Amino acid sequence: MSAKPCSLPAIKRSTVLKKDVTVNVPLKPLLTKHRANTAIVYCEGNFAALDGKTANGLVRSSEKYRILSVIDSEKAGLDTGMVLDEKNNGIPLCRDLADALAAAGTVPDYFIFGMAPSSGMLSLHERSLILEAISHGMNIVNGLHEFLNDDPIFIAACEASQVEILDVRKPRAKKDLRMFSGRIAEVTCPRIAVLGTDCAIGKRTTATVLTKALNDCGIRAVMIGTGQTGLIQGARYGVALDAIPSQFCVGELEATIVEAFENEKPDVIIIEGQGALSHPAFSSSSFILRGSCANGVVLQHAPGRKHRCDFEKMPIPTPESEINLIETFAETKVIGLTINHENMIDAEVTVAITRYEKELGIPVTDALTRSPKHLIDMVMAAFPELRVSLPTAA
Repeated sequence: MSAKPCSLPAIKRSTVLKKDVTVNVPLKPLLTKHRANTAIVYCEGNFAALDGKTANGLVRSSEKYRILSVIDSEKAGLDTGMVLDEKNNGIPLCRDLADALAAAGTVPDYFIFGMAPSSGMLSLHERSLILEAISHGMNIVNGLHEFLNDDPIFIAACEASQVEILDVRKPRAKKDLRMFSGRIAEVTCPRIAVLGTDCAIGKRTTATVLTKALNDCGIRAVMIGTGQTGLIQGARYGVALDAIPSQFCVGELEATIVEAFENEKPDVIIIEGQGALSHPAFSSSSFILRGSCANGVVLQHAPGRKHRCDFEKMPIPTPESEINLIETFAETKVIGLTINHENMIDAEVTVAITRYEKELGIPVTDALTRSPKHLIDMVMAAFPELRVSLPTAA
């Protein structure tokens, strides 16, 4: 859904939408507005943490929005890049919405809800904050399972401020959902799924880095987003699988991959993974393997993580067991392992890379702290036919 211009209409200063819910609508903008896709990201108490993965991803990479700041009062005053990756990126962490607006010097076009809580729902405070952002004339990007376009309070607020809400996870009408057709067989380029041993482990980040690395070296790669964060970051092709009825998940992903192949004529397609095939709480990985008929899999693992995210009584599986499960479940091959370095120092990452290469017999790297060349070499070793796409191959 495209957003309407973020002009603020000259209407009365406040519109009471429901008992105890008041949206303030100023008669005129207090700050100068401009038309770039600028955004403030809300991530209170969760930036650089697992539930802040949407905000984390946006400050690392965003093709669709220019991120002006991230709201997290616990880290206010710090630089998001320094907190996340120990590299300044000029995007500040702010105390609250007022602080973020003051720092920006402009009313941004978008307010992005940058957290991914397991509940997928807004708290009362978060609802009030989004209504406040709407009152300033900001369009809303919502990646939760709670669809704000179905809520009369938010509908009225948007009408008052002439803005729109994008419910990223909201699927198309059921009558338009697609079943598996078998057309994936028409996709003749390699399809590589980036899966993991747990949820919130860096699959999307590795897929993004891998796609960029391949494109930078002359291999045309297209990434397929399968979750809300990838879509918010600007993935041109994708579908939020966890919001689609299970009967249609495989078909929707297949159709998206076929569309990307026909439109872009890529040398390789990278598919973002979700959850873990072994994880009892999530089933998206099975749909991804089925719908993509992946020729290869890159597996993401966090050696410093001892238990599954949000499930402290469940130990994280070993790469060996996850590889065995993946290769048993699908006609595919795990072509490499990537390391999530959380809770590790760099020397430990080096030891882990050496250890897993010896134990697993496949290439191993860290997509964020090691050269992208290692990712390229990983793909080339599995799909040597891609070398003809390299500029030097000519």
